[in-house]
Amino acid sequence: MEPPFGCGASQRSDLYYLAYLPYIFNNRDTMSDAKQQFLETWLINDRINIYLLEAIDPCLMVTKLAKGKAVDSQFAHIHNVRLMWLKASGPDLYDSLTKLEGPNLEASLIAKSLGDSGKAVHELLARSWDGGGKVKNFKPHLTAFLAYLIAHESNHRAQIE
Repeated sequence: MEPPFGCGASQRSDLYYLAYLPYIFNNRDTMSDAKQQFLETWLINDRINIYLLEAIDPCLMVTKLAKGKAVDSQFAHIHNVRLMWLKASGPDLYDSLTKLEGPNLEASLIAKSLGDSGKAVHELLARSWDGGGKVKNFKPHLTAFLAYLIAHESNHRAQIE
C-alpha cells in the first residue's frame, strides 16, 4: 500500500485515508493476503471519490450534468446507494449514517458522508469475507458485490468528469 503522505493528495484526503490505517496495520498479521488485497481494492475506489471531489471547484458543485443531476447530487447518489446496501445487508452499520438530500450540498458534508459510508462498507466487506463470502440480499457472492459497487461508483464519477 502506498504511503498516505507525499503522493500529491491534499490534507483532507490524507486525514481521510489515515482513518483506515489503524484497522489495516493492526490486523495485517491476521489477514490473509487475498483478504487484504480485496479490502484495499475497496479503499482505493473509495479514495478516488474523495480525490475527484477535492478536485472540483466548489462553484461547480451545483452544475447540472448531461443527465440532469448536479455534481453534488452525483456524489450524494453514490453515498445513498451505499446506505441502501448497508440497510439491506448490514443494518447495524447503517444505523448511525445519514442520507444526503437536497440541493447545494457542501463538499465538506459530502466528504464526511462518503468517508463514513466508505468505512461502513469496508466493515461489511470484511465481515462478509469472514462469513464465507456471502452478502445478505446480494447474489451471487462477495466479489461480485465489490465489482458492482466499484462499477456503479465509477459510472457516476465518469458522469462528473
